[in-house]
Amino acid sequence: MKLRIIAAGGKMPAWVQEGYNEYAKRLPRELTLEIVEIPLGNRGQKNSAALVEKARQKEGEAMLAALGPRDHVVALDVKGKSWSTEQLSRELADWQMSGDNVSLLIGGPDGLSPECLGRARQRWSLSALTMPHPLVRVLLAEQLYRAWTLLAGHPYHK
Repeated sequence: MKLRIIAAGGKMPAWVQEGYNEYAKRLPRELTLEIVEIPLGNRGQKNSAALVEKARQKEGEAMLAALGPRDHVVALDVKGKSWSTEQLSRELADWQMSGDNVSLLIGGPDGLSPECLGRARQRWSLSALTMPHPLVRVLLAEQLYRAWTLLAGHPYHK
């Protein structure tokens, strides 16, 4: 099974790539993790409501285009359901049993487009806190690895 993080934004600091890579390489061959970066839409200097919405729509279109037709889509959304690590490991087990690839969507500064939220089978909230998007990439990779270690009986989770 392939796990893909589809994230708005690029040009991340080196620590983000290093952190993401550390956890991605720890996953087994049958559970690969990759990241697809979608360019941020132009919000202009004044961030007018019309430009912000246009940018979010453009990001959403690019995210939807990056999805496979059978992908199980999970939207990271502050209004989504909060999962414990144990719940995430059960979700991961279910995803593996389905045989579909899983795409996890991280929106830009203004969130995901309504079309992306509509395509998602699940909405997951990492936290009620507002987090910087670079940190979310590393946190997400680490939590996916941690969930796998629970399933594999690996001592990492302890």
